[in-house]
Amino acid sequence: MRMPMIAPVLLALAYCFPASALDIQNYIRANAAANSEHGGQTCFGLAGAGAKYRLGNECGVYGESLLGQTLQDGDDGEQVKAYAMLNLGNAAASNNARRPEGSWKIGLPQAYFAIEHLSGLRGASVWIGRRYYKREGANVNDFLYWNPSGMGAGIENVPVGPMQFSYAYLHDDQQTMPIMRVGDTANRHDFQLRGVPVNPGGTLELGLALIRGDGELGHHGGSMVTVQHRQRLLAGAGENRLALQWGTGAGTDNGATGDITNGRDVHRLRVVDSWYAQVTRRFGAELVGVWQRDTAHDAAKAKTWASAGGRLSYGLRDHVKLLADFGHDRVAPQDGDVRRLTKFTGAVAFSSAPGYFDRPELRLFFTHAHWNEAARAAARVNDPLAANGIFGTTLSGYTVGITFENCW
Repeated sequence: MRMPMIAPVLLALAYCFPASALDIQNYIRANAAANSEHGGQTCFGLAGAGAKYRLGNECGVYGESLLGQTLQDGDDGEQVKAYAMLNLGNAAASNNARRPEGSWKIGLPQAYFAIEHLSGLRGASVWIGRRYYKREGANVNDFLYWNPSGMGAGIENVPVGPMQFSYAYLHDDQQTMPIMRVGDTANRHDFQLRGVPVNPGGTLELGLALIRGDGELGHHGGSMVTVQHRQRLLAGAGENRLALQWGTGAGTDNGATGDITNGRDVHRLRVVDSWYAQVTRRFGAELVGVWQRDTAHDAAKAKTWASAGGRLSYGLRDHVKLLADFGHDRVAPQDGDVRRLTKFTGAVAFSSAPGYFDRPELRLFFTHAHWNEAARAAARVNDPLAANGIFGTTLSGYTVGITFENCW
């Protein structure tokens, strides 16, 4: 069975069970802008950086819809549920230069079954399928630094005193590979223990990903260890997450399977600090800092990425907000000049309420970016920062535009 068949299978099996109402979670983002070189919308990102700052810096149109259906209710509170997510985006939204400009792609990033609230496992769940699995990221730059998603099966949130243990066996199917077939590319064992109490309002979250190679010449396994401290702030109106990650070989990714050609000499050390708070009803803010060092015998794989930035949101009125977003990325290759990119966005937003995450939101924005010669030289062909890109040999540019974003 191949992954594109999962959606029809879910629909077919749904008819075998008495079903309750369909749960739906939706997200959509649409952008339109003009740039300083008399062209269309342009987004600024630095080669070698793992993310870019989002406000006024997202291109195209993207939307997704997660459908959840309860198929069966058990006598002891158990629920058999099916989930499927469809998404839609154009070439600009995916930053995929290989697809023709204006082309669209429909995806199935999630499709899985779960049996939830199992009384015999003290409320834990079991699941099988493809899913976004326990992702951790910073909203301001959309950096998913802990993202063990994939195709697999697992047991989730088993109580261990005040803590919860989860295990998943995952395969990076990339939406085409067969289900659970050992021997293709790489398979992963993901262990997580969350909710370890360490201080008032603070807990530790521990993760271990073990990746097994497929035995082919030049293919390798690897591992990644994650330790994260989560601290509640302002009576739950904010939090700080401080994560430390160490990966080797194919484990030098975000908790998922990375480059399976990486040998044991390839290491990644990453520190991420992400802070968010709704300080008052009208004022909210988010800050993030990233430091990541890659080491390897191959100088082309060795570099250091550092990033710092944040966003401020202030509600002038109940439905009008002022937004400011600043971010700086620096990539230092082992062999090569240091690349730099600084981006600033100011925006006026019309929103349903004055809070930082209140949506829907319609934004009028101005974005300015500046980069150095090394960033231009390292940019991919046809990238806006490249010599053959829209900004040519200039080292700065701006965009003016409008964005609509909603989740419901």
